[in-house]
Amino acid sequence: MDIERYAGLTQALHWLTAALLCGLLPFVWVAENFPPGETRVFWYLMHESFGISVFLLVLLRLTWRWRHRAPDYPEGTTRFMRIIARLNHALLYAVLLVMPVTGYLMAGNGQPVPLFGLLSLPGLPRNDALGVAANTIHVSGQFALYALLILHVAATAWHVAIRRDGLLDRMVPPQRRRSP
Repeated sequence: MDIERYAGLTQALHWLTAALLCGLLPFVWVAENFPPGETRVFWYLMHESFGISVFLLVLLRLTWRWRHRAPDYPEGTTRFMRIIARLNHALLYAVLLVMPVTGYLMAGNGQPVPLFGLLSLPGLPRNDALGVAANTIHVSGQFALYALLILHVAATAWHVAIRRDGLLDRMVPPQRRRSP
């Protein structure tokens, strides 16, 4: 079955975003398990730096996507499945933009935000009400992100294991077949 694929840059940005999220999510869990001090600060800084990186990648992905259409869905994909897929992708993009913004509003509330120790993004004037609101949205957003990622991965697994319709092939480079 010959399937239309996403452009190579789209694939690379997708998998880079996935890899950064795999690092980003545990960093804050690790940080929470250390007492206040340098180690805890390090893991929070890594979380924040990866979050800013995800934000920039998502902006790049959206800009690229605006100029390059997605490949067609595999044959037999129902209208309902297309709507759910588009909705999940749109919500993933939205959450992946909102989370770093609210994280920045929390971390940069009265202080600069270091980016991998290389440079610092300017902080905002201290505003406790904004910090509380950003924290509420950020914490709620994490659960939305978990749910959307689980749905995204589960749907892909379903397409691979049950439907076997080549959907995942759209997001990976062509595989060479071995000679018998």
